[in-house]
Amino acid sequence: MNADTLQGTRGGHVVVIGGGIAGLAAAHRLATAGRRVTLLEATGRLGGKLHAGEIAGAPVDLGAESVLARRPEAVDLARAVGLGDRLQPPATTTASVWTRDALRPMPKGHVMGVPGDAAALSGLLSAEGLARIAHERDLPPARPEALGEDVAVGAYVAERLGREVVDRLVEPLLGGVYAGDAYRISMRAAVPKLFEAARAHGTLTEAVRAVQRATPGQTGPAFMGIEGGIGTLPGAVAGAVTAHGGEILTDTPVQELTRGPAGWHVRTGRRVIEADAVVLATPAWSAAALLSAASPAAAAELAAVEYASMALVTLAFRRTDTAGLPAGSGFLVPPVDGRTIKASTFSSQKWRWTDESAGDLVLLRTSVGRYGEEEHLERDDADLVSVSLRDLAAATGLTARPVASAVTRWIGGLPQYPVGHLARVARIRDAVAALPALRVCGAAYDGVGIPACVASARRAADEILATPTLAQATPSDERE
Repeated sequence: MNADTLQGTRGGHVVVIGGGIAGLAAAHRLATAGRRVTLLEATGRLGGKLHAGEIAGAPVDLGAESVLARRPEAVDLARAVGLGDRLQPPATTTASVWTRDALRPMPKGHVMGVPGDAAALSGLLSAEGLARIAHERDLPPARPEALGEDVAVGAYVAERLGREVVDRLVEPLLGGVYAGDAYRISMRAAVPKLFEAARAHGTLTEAVRAVQRATPGQTGPAFMGIEGGIGTLPGAVAGAVTAHGGEILTDTPVQELTRGPAGWHVRTGRRVIEADAVVLATPAWSAAALLSAASPAAAAELAAVEYASMALVTLAFRRTDTAGLPAGSGFLVPPVDGRTIKASTFSSQKWRWTDESAGDLVLLRTSVGRYGEEEHLERDDADLVSVSLRDLAAATGLTARPVASAVTRWIGGLPQYPVGHLARVARIRDAVAALPALRVCGAAYDGVGIPACVASARRAADEILATPTLAQATPSDERE
């Protein structure tokens, strides 16, 4: 065998390309099933948008800071890798919307900002906006054909309930998840339960109430953090992978992926790794480049997936300077108000572990940038800090100068889910399914949240394990 070629165990070697949470979750699933796993990450850091860091000596998340707990996948993974006793719900779930020059309480009784009745948004919308919601009962009944196979959330909600609902609440809520434009985002992909209910009911408000009736009395926290930061999860998963015999290589970009008579050839610089199966857990554009030879059809669909960029501005203040900070976990900002920041999280008030570890400091952060507003990301760090402080002062009255700041940029960080996204994902998966022992996973497919990425990874890993070559293999930790 060539010294520059790494030969996999016959019938059992899986290469996972991409070391974000999806790739790590896939590697964990495969390694705990007894397969030989090699994970390749192009950069020097695992975890992708899960990034633990520090500011002024205090630990902090510089990327995602919580997981949706009402989906079990991420919480289950954290428990499986030994972080169960560090899971922590938010200390407060009270939030606001900064709109029309005031912080207004985040309303309840809605589905992603879409109300079941006008009263649910009282205090947030104008009298005219509330009257427009009530006017829906006078409109012709909604028809399934109005939604078709898919429809933009913003466009449909504006048609039924008026633009103010979209602009003041749906837009900032969806923007917080996708950094996208509600008037482009797929209702079927982003709010699937509401999409299905809207096809079955004459009004959108009836559809919202149907969704709410179908999920009554949910108990337990909606979100969870991890003491020390969500950014500690990737390291814990990586540790579990290596403990099960897996190999993880960072600073190892994959240059080429080709199929040979006996398996896949994964070229990384001067080496070729031979694999019986491959899981592609990279952003869509990277997967497109790697699949250009093996599956031009999948590559073309993947290349069409658009991404938005954003930045997080993390700020540390002296505790004595923040006595007037409003209560709650932070606020969202509707783009229609023309502000630069789109949200702020009062990290020390939201997370008990942050408050305790920061000592005499108070940490908070803002987010900047969304689809179509990439020009904000061209500003230098000092300018992003300056505009964040300006907007924070206008929203909260906080005029103190921070003792430290950090700007984290996520260029091309969030895939967009426009109308037709799920049809595109189906075409990608159909094309990939024609390839032997290769699957894709990650944020570009079934959801951008951490639980959705973990679920996508498990699906890919389980399908790989079910392929004849891997299913018939004898699990082995054998090494060269």
